[in-house]
Amino acid sequence: MTHVPSPGLGTSGNDDPDQCTESVATALELGYRHLDTAQMYENEDAVGDGIAESDVPREDVFLATKVLPENLAPEDVLRTADESLDRLGVEQVDLFYVHWPMKAYDAEETLPAFDELREDGVTKNVGVSNFTVELLEEADEILDSPIVANQVEMHPLLPQDDLLDYCRAHDITVVAYAPLMRGDASDVDELVDLAEQYDTTPEAISLAWLDAREGVVPIPKATGEEHLRANLSPPELTDDELAQIDAIDREERLVDPDDAAWN
Repeated sequence: MTHVPSPGLGTSGNDDPDQCTESVATALELGYRHLDTAQMYENEDAVGDGIAESDVPREDVFLATKVLPENLAPEDVLRTADESLDRLGVEQVDLFYVHWPMKAYDAEETLPAFDELREDGVTKNVGVSNFTVELLEEADEILDSPIVANQVEMHPLLPQDDLLDYCRAHDITVVAYAPLMRGDASDVDELVDLAEQYDTTPEAISLAWLDAREGVVPIPKATGEEHLRANLSPPELTDDELAQIDAIDREERLVDPDDAAWN
């Protein structure tokens, strides 16, 4: 099973080039070894500049990007993957994702192109994003490459237990986006109460809950050094406290495919 370092640094919405470059370089200096970007985010150049500015060797960085849904026709997958490498300033990425199974996505047509990316050395691994169990089963039948990761929204209000069980059973890492709940953590009483006990934030409690889940790698977004440091060391919750969060009787999805630019 391919090791996906945890936590990763999410870069969605980080579209100020200088800020993005600085945050990536700072994250690597602090110890992050997993960077997540996408064609959709329009910041691959800045992420690549951050890697180049860092003293961390490229081979020590797990770099992931994603193919835009409009680019999922096979010829566009191959063309735009090369363009992503050019923007990132690298010869290979560690993981290329199908970003969303929508728009130009056709499993029978799209997925063999990702096999080709792996065969040609453009990427070491193939992943998918926002795939249900049914879509994963379909993809597994078509792909020659193992599915290394499925990147999905996951947090205490969207635990996705059935999907996680499937991924664990098939050695697929779940990469969790929106792990800090995009400002909604402070509206969840259980997280607020635990945050007060630990003298931390509800967002940190959300991250701690994800950190305790086997097979899950959160990718919190952060720019400033203080937040980057905090996301590296969430508190360690007890089994009873984790169970309190598991028992939250409320479900809320924060990301809509129509607002996919924020994934």
